[in-house]
Amino acid sequence: MGQIQVQKNVGGIEGLCIIEPAVHGDNRGYFMETYNQNDMHEAGLDMVFVQDNQSMSVKGVLRGLHFQKQYAQGKLVRVIKGAVFDVAVDLREGSETFGKWYGVELTAENHKQFYIPEGFAHGFLVLSDTAEFCYKCTDFYHPGDEGGLAWNDPKIGIKWPELVGEYRGSASADGYRMADGTPLNMSEKDQKWMGI
Repeated sequence: MGQIQVQKNVGGIEGLCIIEPAVHGDNRGYFMETYNQNDMHEAGLDMVFVQDNQSMSVKGVLRGLHFQKQYAQGKLVRVIKGAVFDVAVDLREGSETFGKWYGVELTAENHKQFYIPEGFAHGFLVLSDTAEFCYKCTDFYHPGDEGGLAWNDPKIGIKWPELVGEYRGSASADGYRMADGTPLNMSEKDQKWMGI
């Protein structure tokens, strides 16, 4: 027991949590528990996960901002290789923090995990040459249930690190690049989402 530390309501947004596992290392490497239901329950987190996903992306890829319309998913996300800037936006109707965002850098070295409950839009920007991203979900993937939100909506005002460019009235990646010149790389679908 006690293998994780949970920081709740990060950024003043109810439900968002940063989770840091205890890492046991020596000259051979390290070991950590990435998930322990008892520890989560002790921390007041009683979600049940039904699906694990993993993706790999290259530098400059921005995925998001995504949400589910009918079958909302809570997500426990982490990076096992590289670094990303991970973002959640509160879309819960009636929430005091509706439209507010919070972001955290997740890396293979810091071992941080980010829990995003149901009712949030989620996305991330890859900061390293490549990044491998893992996440547990509280509901299954349902084709056709995905909604989205413009990653650069000025009403939300996400401050993406290392990203240079100027908002031109849409979610298009045109004109944006990383500080080192790497172009912003997004799916066609993610460049068509509207603002809040």
